[in-house]
Amino acid sequence: MRFRLLYDPGVEGLPMKVACFMSGTGTNVVKIIEHQLSYESRGERCPYEVVLIFTDVKDERMDRTGKKRCYAKDIAERFHLPYICNDIRDFYRSRGRRTIRDLSLRPEFDRMTLEMIGDYDIDVIALGGYMSIVSRPLLDAFPGRIINVHPADLSVMEGGRRKYVGLHAVRDAILAGERFLYSTTHIVRERVDEGEILMRSKPVEVWLPEGVTLEDLRRRENRSLLERVVRENQRRLKERGDWVIFPKTLEMIAQGRYGIDDKGNIYIDGVLMPQGYRL
Repeated sequence: MRFRLLYDPGVEGLPMKVACFMSGTGTNVVKIIEHQLSYESRGERCPYEVVLIFTDVKDERMDRTGKKRCYAKDIAERFHLPYICNDIRDFYRSRGRRTIRDLSLRPEFDRMTLEMIGDYDIDVIALGGYMSIVSRPLLDAFPGRIINVHPADLSVMEGGRRKYVGLHAVRDAILAGERFLYSTTHIVRERVDEGEILMRSKPVEVWLPEGVTLEDLRRRENRSLLERVVRENQRRLKERGDWVIFPKTLEMIAQGRYGIDDKGNIYIDGVLMPQGYRL
């Protein structure tokens, strides 16, 4: 079956232009940029180039502990990159909404975002901890070229659906008794965490405190213990999973190594690989 490249570098081999979208600390974004700079430190040119930092959270917004909710502006200044903010809470308030849960407004928000980033000739959007659900205007403008990293093995199925999706994927995998955790990069589609798989990380063994069992974690009265275990496993998975495969995925896309056919099958170097690249 014929397929098209997610990105075609062409004969000139110019760097693929990436916009990083983020809503929080942006550690994944930093690793994407640092991977690019590692090429430059060796006197080489990275196949991709981050050209913009975009956020849906204003720099001055604070969380409940008084810490900044988003470090997009700091990252942009650190790496001398353009910075654009389209604060989603301000947008919803301007439309008379108290919360951002009304997804019917999301297409209008994304159309505004498209106008704001239009001058940067972007090839691919990388969602590095971007918490707003992406809607049709962005998906249509970048078909198959919005990439996310998810803290779970998206190839695991249950009842015909992906088992570990959503915000609590790490917790769900631990409580299900999984011995290893994985990160997965995937194409962003309308249904959250349901896009085509591009790469899966190496396994990261689930960490439990000494003497703690799964049965302990499953007891309702041990909620604080479960939260601590989940946080530690998320940290370990991000370092050994997300930070490795997200830059690598963008690199391979920029090199023209990923293809997709009309049925959503993924090809790597011309070979059909429905579950993506496995490290």
